[in-house]
Amino acid sequence: MNVSDCIFCRITSGTAACEEIYRDEATLAFMDINPANDGHCLVISKAHFENVFDMPPALFGTVASTAAKVARAVNEVLRPGGISLVQANGEAAGQSVLHVHVLPRRAGDNLLMNWSRDGGDGRRFDPHRIAGIAARLRSRLNA
Repeated sequence: MNVSDCIFCRITSGTAACEEIYRDEATLAFMDINPANDGHCLVISKAHFENVFDMPPALFGTVASTAAKVARAVNEVLRPGGISLVQANGEAAGQSVLHVHVLPRRAGDNLLMNWSRDGGDGRRFDPHRIAGIAARLRSRLNA
């Protein structure tokens, strides 16, 4: 993927919008606009990497540290039954740019690893709902 075509690079540079919840010198966390469940966040490196194999291990450790911090906030704010941290690599895994999903899980959510992103669930994809959850998570992460 060309860096200029990368949505995450555009988000990092400020040329594409996101519901940001956390930022440090190396990473950025924001709400997924097609959430699998309430509180679904993404964590990225500010530097572009297509997959974990191209990223220096120490930087992946930094991304993982941010993912753990965000997961803790999601757990404290939303109290889901569990949280999956998902990082996939390659087209067959459904990913083209490195990022980590912080994915709240609830009993009976029947969530498959390749969940629907078609917008059929208006409540789940409602940008106001996503923004409200983002505000709560920002508050916890900045405390």
